[in-house]
Amino acid sequence: MPIYMDVHDVSGAEAIDLAEAHRKDMLIQGKYHCNCMTYWFDEVKGNAFCLIEAPDKLSMTGMHKESHGLVPNKIIEVNNDVVAAFLGRTGDPEDAEITDTGLKIFSETAFRFILVTELKDPVLLQHDLGARKSADLVERLNAVIRRELSAFSGREVEHAGNGFIVSFTSAVKAVSCALAIQKNITAADKKLASFKIGIGAGDPIEKSDKVFGDTIQLASHLCTVSHNNNQVLISTTVKDMLPADLVRKNKAAIKSLQPQDETFLITLFAILDKHWQDSDFGVTEFCTAISMSKSQLYRKTIAIWDLSPIQLLKEFRLNKAVELLKGHRVNVSQTTFDSGFTSPSYFTKCFKKKFGLLPANYLLRLNA
Repeated sequence: MPIYMDVHDVSGAEAIDLAEAHRKDMLIQGKYHCNCMTYWFDEVKGNAFCLIEAPDKLSMTGMHKESHGLVPNKIIEVNNDVVAAFLGRTGDPEDAEITDTGLKIFSETAFRFILVTELKDPVLLQHDLGARKSADLVERLNAVIRRELSAFSGREVEHAGNGFIVSFTSAVKAVSCALAIQKNITAADKKLASFKIGIGAGDPIEKSDKVFGDTIQLASHLCTVSHNNNQVLISTTVKDMLPADLVRKNKAAIKSLQPQDETFLITLFAILDKHWQDSDFGVTEFCTAISMSKSQLYRKTIAIWDLSPIQLLKEFRLNKAVELLKGHRVNVSQTTFDSGFTSPSYFTKCFKKKFGLLPANYLLRLNA
């Protein structure tokens, strides 16, 4: 059966209330063919996340409604191993307090700090350095990263990308780990790999239908911000949860946006995600979608990315084109139109300028 995670608004509840609700779920779980695996509860934020094996979402909702009436705000399907990697468990904590009546009481937040590393696409790296040197470079980077993850208790999450996604329970550990990684990777290796680190923080369920999807996306978007290779990009939430002396001592190595600029970044990428395949979507439409004048939008994108709006849109489409080529391995003409370009020759020119090889050659290397 699939495994789901849901989120409940439980403002005002205490740990014993959640324990009792969980007990009530378990008493009738068989009726709904469910298996209530565990939950996470944050008393301060007033939210709870349940992990349940169930035939479908309706079965979960029906069970909750009958047992205690706490209907979920949202339910997503999850991978058991991914949840374990992010949150450290998929069952109740072994050290949970057990009352005389057998009620298991615990309070553990699901809020995590997510570190994302990004580097150049493997095919492009091989094109630049050759197979042997690129493999050696990645091996050096991975060795440093994994050593520091171990030192700072980071939990590595398996994913389909070519960088790392790492979960931490502490802002200090996440940022300290990132700073140690940056310190121990040589400047030459960072430049060759276009190596970057971003850190976000959040709950496992927000707007996205993927576990920690919003937090991962923000950390990745922060990696696009114009900065030097020695800096760690952190979200405003992460910065607010760091000790002032840590930020002060590492002022040159830590970069964060102003809250309004981070909001702008999130909004901008949401718009790009929605419209990048539309060839009619240009700067005028961009300005309308984000409710800014051309001069305002230009000043913002130059300040954050050192790119004009049209350059930023083109870069976004080219990066998506690489994803299309990797995911579907379709021909160049099809990729041209699927990524929002109208001319294969212009697409090929832009691709060559950005990545250093023709899209047809990228496909050949991909299929080699």
